[in-house]
Amino acid sequence: MRIETDLKLDFDDVLIRPKRSTLTSRKDVDLHRTYNFLHGGSYFQGIPIMAANMDGVGELEVGETLSALDLFTCYKKDIDEDSLIEALSLYTVNIAHERCMTVNKQRNNVAVTIGRNNYDFDKLGRISKHVQVQNICVDVANGYSQAFVDFVSKVRDKYPDSNIFAGNVVTGEMVEELLLAGADVVKVGIGSGSVCTTRIKTGVGYPQFSCIAECADAAHGLNGHIIADGGCTTPGDVAKAFGAGADFVMLGSMLAGSTEGGGDKIEIDGKEYVEFYGMSSKKANEKHNGGLKDYRTSEGRRVAIPYKGPMEGIIQDILGGVRSACTYAGASKLKHLSKCATFVRCTKTHSKVYESSTLEI
Repeated sequence: MRIETDLKLDFDDVLIRPKRSTLTSRKDVDLHRTYNFLHGGSYFQGIPIMAANMDGVGELEVGETLSALDLFTCYKKDIDEDSLIEALSLYTVNIAHERCMTVNKQRNNVAVTIGRNNYDFDKLGRISKHVQVQNICVDVANGYSQAFVDFVSKVRDKYPDSNIFAGNVVTGEMVEELLLAGADVVKVGIGSGSVCTTRIKTGVGYPQFSCIAECADAAHGLNGHIIADGGCTTPGDVAKAFGAGADFVMLGSMLAGSTEGGGDKIEIDGKEYVEFYGMSSKKANEKHNGGLKDYRTSEGRRVAIPYKGPMEGIIQDILGGVRSACTYAGASKLKHLSKCATFVRCTKTHSKVYESSTLEI
């Protein structure tokens, strides 16, 4: 048994300290990034915020909307291959026409998600016979098994020109191992999501702010990148994640409840809500895996998210907050935020007096 006594921090433990700045307006902040990937055959150019590969978030309609806004979507695992082929083929067919620039952007801003199993690997192979899969997300809850590392290497060998996102892990040494195994970008975060109960059921996890800072340091030393996955509940958290060194920030609950995300609406006390649940929850297992196996437990919540309307309004709120954070930190570009940001530890990040009676934010 070993106990690490170094202080580890979460988003609620820090604030970005404001600095003197020459910026005159939030609109002057450039949120676009360009990333050349370590192994893959292409690059990313856009705003590095990702929709998580979850039901109600990583949907085809969400991908279309976010691509048009220069953001990224990791499609959920259970989208059938014909639908994926059709969606990716639309991007390919239109390249020859006047929408060439837009279409290329859309195609580069979505990823096909697979798990660590032969069925998903074979499904990816069938899709690849029809269309080029530019981005592959290899997604498991626990990225620490040797079998997962070997699987990432297998995907890299099969698809040498594709960009591979792999995770999840929370420590620098495992980020390095996955990058050396063939991943271009590593997803970091375990148990930090709002509808994840892994920390409650297993006692396993890592405070997300420190996880991002440490994993980014490890990845960047090898010219790799990381995705901060989980833990963001406000636009301020997204800004803190970028300030800590995240290359991409993946969002679930913050993007849930949109028109594009679909799902049945539920009326509670005259207000509209949409069902949302973790992908290791009982609901997700019943929907996708035929129920919970007798050797496991549910590690996710099922909740009602207020219906938020079109995705564009949600994104405007998030990007507005990140732009404002950049102006406070003196960063004219998002790429400068991690260099400009100074964080202060705190015991209270904001007043909660009127949280339960707020009419509008």
